[in-house]
Parts: sequence; structure tokens; C-alpha cells
Amino acid sequence: MKNHPRFILIMIPKDKAIKLIKIYCYVCEQYDKEIKYICQRFSNNDQPKFTDQEAMSIYLYVMQVEEHHKVKKIHEFASEHLREWFPKLTSYVAFNTRINRLNEGFKALTLSLFNDFVPNDCDKEISLVDSMPIIICSGKRNSKVAQEITDKGFCSTKGIYYYGLKLHAISFRRKGHLPHPEQMLFTEASKHDLCMLKEASQDMYNRTIVADKAYSNAEFWSEKKKTNNLSILTPVKAIKGQTEWEKQQNKAWADLYSSAVSTVRQPIESLFNWLNEKTKIQIASKVRSTSGLLTFICGRIAAAFINLIF
Repeated sequence: MKNHPRFILIMIPKDKAIKLIKIYCYVCEQYDKEIKYICQRFSNNDQPKFTDQEAMSIYLYVMQVEEHHKVKKIHEFASEHLREWFPKLTSYVAFNTRINRLNEGFKALTLSLFNDFVPNDCDKEISLVDSMPIIICSGKRNSKVAQEITDKGFCSTKGIYYYGLKLHAISFRRKGHLPHPEQMLFTEASKHDLCMLKEASQDMYNRTIVADKAYSNAEFWSEKKKTNNLSILTPVKAIKGQTEWEKQQNKAWADLYSSAVSTVRQPIESLFNWLNEKTKIQIASKVRSTSGLLTFICGRIAAAFINLIF
């Protein structure tokens, strides 16, 4: 890249060129630190001319900066505008295959972004929790893609059955800003949100979790208060068997409390909306393999949050 600086800057604007350099440098740093051990090849082609670092950088740059979300469009843009940066760029088929094999690399990169760029205004004593569906196809059809990690679930927000995954976020609250993810996990679509949080909460201590009604379980959180000093705030959940008189007696208090909790947790819904707008992560109908689905999720999350380095 050092041999053609003037020509390169003609191909893409200077501000975008700087972003590409920053992305490439960060990817190389993380690759040498951790990713190479995850994606290491045990073959004669263990040092390809077109490197994993280059493939990941192209994917992240074109999706984040140029806003192309399909791998074919990403390759076309790189072939037309970034050929001087990456002269060994492979064919589309080889590029797509390489990207799909790097799903664990994108996952590791995402975790590094979350840990390396924690904003100073994060409230680490308050966590916001929610989930979002990753839809492969509607529930009316039988999905044959990534059956070992996907199944049929119901999305109450959209009121639909679907085949796919759930993307869960546990995020630090930032007053007046989108929350910063501490963890992003995915599970089968049918897995209950509370089951995910029960597992994740094993390593969480001394904080308040703000979530929706699906995470409510008085007995479990009472025990967690004793062992991990964890407490949870959710909107008031109707008690089975409660009379209408009892409901009306506490209605004013319940409505105010639920409204306050919903106001605090609303930014995590905005986080998911922002993530979907940036990467179109919610609809995975074009995915055709398990590795492709994992790259689809992890790569898009990494592409959305790579702007933390700018």
C-alpha cells in the first residue's frame, strides 16, 4: 500500500482511505494477538497471498463505510475501487468461501471491540437486557439451513412464528446514549429469554438488570440477590388467579412502575434498531450454510461496532 499513495487516494476519498487504514491496522493487531490461533490453517496453503486480514478488512470497511450488505456487492466494490489496495483479491467464489470460514475470527474481533472501547460514561452497575430475532424464513416453511443451531420460535413483538436464531444483548447503560454491549449471544429461536440470562448471570455480580416481563422470575432472582448481589427490574407481570378487584387496587402503582422501567430499558431496543439499520442483520433469508449464518451474524455485529475505533 505504501508504493501507491497518490493513486489510492484518487480511488476513494481521503477520509474513507483513513478509515480503511484504521480498520486494517486494528484487524492486523487483533489477528496477531488472537485470531490467527482460531483461524490457523493446517495445510500447504497456510500462508495465502490474499490474507485473512485483508478479507476481513474489506468486509468490514465496505459494509460499515460504503453500506453494502451483500457479500457479492462487497466483492464487486472491492474489485472496482480497492484493487490497488488489495492487488491479490481473489474471485467472488473464493472470497465468499474465505469470509464464511472466518466466522470465529469475526466473533473474536467483536469481543475485542466491546472490551477495548468501553465508553467512560458506561454505568457498570446497571445492565439492559433484550433479544431480537434473526429470521431465516417464516414459520410456515420448513428451514433446511443450519438446523443444528436453529429452530422454530415465536416473536411476540412482531407476532410471527419464524425459523432462525435469537440475538441477545447484555449492555451497560449509558444515560442519553445507546447502551454499550458487554455481551452479545445467540441461541435457538425457541429458547426462552430467561434461560439465556440464567446462564449468563453466573458470571455477573453487584448490579441491577433492567429487562422486560419475559425475564421475570421472583424465586430465581431472590436467590441471585443472595449469591451474586443481582437484582432485576421488569414491568409488573400479571399474577395468575388475581381477581379484578386486586388488579384495579394496584393499577395506578403498577402502571407508573412499569412505565418507569420501560423508559430505562428503551435504549436497548434502539440499539437493536440501529444495528438492523446499519447491517440488515434481522433477515438472513439468503444464508445457505451454518458457517455462512455464523459469519452473517458475527460479521455484521463487528461491522456495526468497528466505528468505535474511528
